[in-house]
Amino acid sequence: MPTRPAPTERQKRLGAELRKMRLAAGQTTEYAAGLLRLDRTKVSNMESGIRATTPERIRILAGNYDCADEAYIEALVAMADLRKRGWWAHFKGILPQGLLDVAELEWFASRLRSYQTVHIPGLLQLGEYARAVFGAVLPALPQSEVEVRVLQRMQRQQVLDRDNPVDYIAYIHEWALHMRFGGRRATREQLLHLCESSERDNIEVCVLTVDAGAFPGAGHAVLYADGAVPQLDTVQLDSAHGGEFTHAEAQLAKYRTHMEWWRAHTLGPQESRDLIHGIAHEL
Repeated sequence: MPTRPAPTERQKRLGAELRKMRLAAGQTTEYAAGLLRLDRTKVSNMESGIRATTPERIRILAGNYDCADEAYIEALVAMADLRKRGWWAHFKGILPQGLLDVAELEWFASRLRSYQTVHIPGLLQLGEYARAVFGAVLPALPQSEVEVRVLQRMQRQQVLDRDNPVDYIAYIHEWALHMRFGGRRATREQLLHLCESSERDNIEVCVLTVDAGAFPGAGHAVLYADGAVPQLDTVQLDSAHGGEFTHAEAQLAKYRTHMEWWRAHTLGPQESRDLIHGIAHEL
């Protein structure tokens, strides 16, 4: 199989899991190369995500690494399925790869949880509100790129509307509800849309009030995506220079604790809707 000049986060994650499985078995790349009848460089490239692999090769490696976790193995096999490209691939070469990686992460997650402290979560944004968010980026983006980013953000939301919609829990700091991206009218429409969305069976919105005081996370936005199995959970962190992805067990444990904290300290769904409605009607 040909090499990839720029593997996606999902492709890199599959490679990382194959490497982790090999190291857990105490085996070398030479051993894996012998099993697959490949040279050592190709195995190294496979473990970095640069080279694709196949379901058959994954099962060969797992069997010889004495991995008995069938659910985990099948989840890795699914990650190697190259039969169909995701909708986000249409934006390849047009938008930064990180934006595509977030869409792919959301699409394959079994559950999504996030917390936001400055603005409404992207999966629940309206177009005008999203346009104002992207319009505030420095250095300023060309209007044409803003529009493409808005389009891609709106298409990301199909993960909540498809036949098997993902479950999504959005924790939002009260202060984010007062930020007027796009002005008073756009913010009011956005808040009412947020309330309406929160009444759907697969979406839960919980607000952390200002009275709650200090909170963990240093104010940055966090997305926690549950994988097909717990070993494949992923955290995506927003930063000024783009999104960062982590799946180290220590980091996953840390952000699971964060999500539990937000669950324990936020208002319930109905109380949150009441608060959001109140803020919207004051605009």
